[in-house]
Amino acid sequence: MDIGIQQQFSSFGWQDISDSEVYAQEMEMTVLAEELGYDTTWALEHHFTNYSFCPDNLAFLCWAAARTERIKLGTGAVILPWNDPLRVTEKACMLDELSGGRLKFGMGRGLSRREFDHFTGIELGESRERFDEASQMIIKALECGFIEGEGPFYPQKRVEIRPRPRTSFKDRTYAVANSEDSVKAAAAAGAAMIMFAEKAWEKRLPTIEYHRELYQELYGSTPRPIVVGDFTFCHEDADCAKEVAEKALTTYLSCILHHYELAGTHLADAAGYSAYAKAAEILRTDEGLSKYVEGYLKSVSYGTPEQIINTLRERRDIIGDFDLSTSFRFGGLEFDDAKASMKLFAEKVMPELRTW
Repeated sequence: MDIGIQQQFSSFGWQDISDSEVYAQEMEMTVLAEELGYDTTWALEHHFTNYSFCPDNLAFLCWAAARTERIKLGTGAVILPWNDPLRVTEKACMLDELSGGRLKFGMGRGLSRREFDHFTGIELGESRERFDEASQMIIKALECGFIEGEGPFYPQKRVEIRPRPRTSFKDRTYAVANSEDSVKAAAAAGAAMIMFAEKAWEKRLPTIEYHRELYQELYGSTPRPIVVGDFTFCHEDADCAKEVAEKALTTYLSCILHHYELAGTHLADAAGYSAYAKAAEILRTDEGLSKYVEGYLKSVSYGTPEQIINTLRERRDIIGDFDLSTSFRFGGLEFDDAKASMKLFAEKVMPELRTW
């Protein structure tokens, strides 16, 4: 199991915290993650709001590459509709060169209207087509060292990428996939899935199995394990762990609902978001919202080290092997508590996970 941290770059839930303080804390956690033996640091891309603000995760990971020696550097993810495929490929190859081949390239298509609305000429309803076109261009370029495209969104004359790709990205390419069409796109790109914990894993299993089936059909082999974006608070005292974790998790969940407008009606008119539109209908009811919160809290891992191990073991029994991208800083958690949680997880949980 690859065990990593997920870096949110969020200020939602903290009072009077500056953007500089957010970045100072995230940078400290990057260095700490390597010291504690975590395998990967995954940096998100988001824009404009206190939900999350890392507008260029490849740039942040260049900083991380200079401050670390071993830890892998993951984009979780580069949102392709907001970026030019040529520039993404160049920056990915440059980061991989500077880090000695430590990049794990993850990509996504985006969901938030609050972000799409500020990218001139890029519509939310175009995200599926833009992702499909850009992902194929980038994946091919990362293998052959040349990028070209004839599609409507990113026409590109054939040109060589410099610095050239160091080695193949076939075993280090990932795609966020929470809906059926995203699963198809991930399989088509030869990418392992990134899936964020948000509801009961029994309900996520059909999507995971669908990806495995598609991947097997396309490539004649089993895909690499999915990467689970998790949220964790680890504490020796069970009551303290429950109180602190559930307060931070519900704070973070309220930010998710607001940022993505998950109960809104706009997704019904956005091409490629039918699954989200159906979920939004349910969320607009009191019962639906209550069940969503309940399912969310059950899907993530928090508690004592033993409780977390049991939660992760139960998840593994349902979905099979998976890798972890765990957020320890979220929802207004005191920074000292987040670091202590991260350290205790490394000391008491990680050794057990290494045996799986």
